[in-house]
Formats: sequence, C-alpha cells, structure tokens
Amino acid sequence: MYDYENSPEPDLIRRARRGDAKAFAQLYSRIYKELYKFALYMTRHPQEAEDAVSETVVSAYENISALRKEDSFRSWIFTILNNQCRKRLTKNKRETPVSGETYAHIGAGAESEPDYAGQQDVRQAFAELDEEERMIIAFSVFGGYQSDEIARMLGKNPATVRSRKSRALGKMRVRLGGAKETD
Repeated sequence: MYDYENSPEPDLIRRARRGDAKAFAQLYSRIYKELYKFALYMTRHPQEAEDAVSETVVSAYENISALRKEDSFRSWIFTILNNQCRKRLTKNKRETPVSGETYAHIGAGAESEPDYAGQQDVRQAFAELDEEERMIIAFSVFGGYQSDEIARMLGKNPATVRSRKSRALGKMRVRLGGAKETD
C-alpha cells in the first residue's frame, strides 16, 4: 500500500497527473492553509476566500494533467487561485471599508498563530494596498515566491514586480508609523 502521507511532493504530483485522487488530496492538504490565507487577504471576505479556494482545487484537479513541470505545482495552483480571486473581485466589485474583523479569521482554530500586538494594524495596512500590490505581497509572503516567479505568474517584468513590492512595503511601513514613503 502506498504511503501518501510521507511521500515527497514530486511523487504525489506524478501520481496525481495520472489520475490518483488520493495523491491530489494529499497535495491539497499540504497547501490548503497557504491557499486560504492568500485568498482571504485578496478577497477580504472569508466566504469568498473559501469559495475561491474550492473553485481553484476543482479546477486544479480537473487540469492537473496539463501541468508541465512537477516543480512548478505551487506556482501553478497559486496562479489558478489568483485568477479565481481576481474574477471574484471583478464580479463583486467589493470595495467596502475593511474592519479589523475582516482578517480576524486568519489563523483561527486550534493551530492558530498567537495574536501579536499590532497584528490588526498590519492587516489594515495590507488592506489599504491596491489589488496588484496585495497580490505581489501575498505571493511573496504566503507563497514564498521570488520576484521572478511572481513576475511569471502575473505576466510582468521581474524588475517591475520588485519595484512594486518595494513600494507596497514602503506604503505599509508608513501606515504602521515607520519610515516615510518616498515617490
């Protein structure tokens, strides 16, 4: 019997590409939290985030045979999620003010992170970024992607991504009472 839980990611990806649903489920279980956090920060609504992740997983499962390189699974699924989030934002055109409670769901539950002082301020600073800045920061922070990888996912130049990331972090610093923003 195959040990899905302790299998390396490339093996699971190969199995999933051949139609092994258990392998895909294991891949999903390893990345769910990152996907949900990304979606929540992008959509700013827990239900929208859950729906975006659900649609992403269905789409990824249906299309995993199209995945060209096993080592790009994470960027591939985050790209699908990013597209789902953008579609939802466009469809709903939600630009409602963000309260501190909007992001309070992140980390909720038994495995939640400690509630550090200033966490709400960081969430509010993030919420004030425009959509593209939030995507870049979210890919960087939650996905752990480098600028060149983010650039490929967003169809942008890596230098542009680095510049926008730097500018977004600067805006957040200003909002949090740090260094002054320069333009």
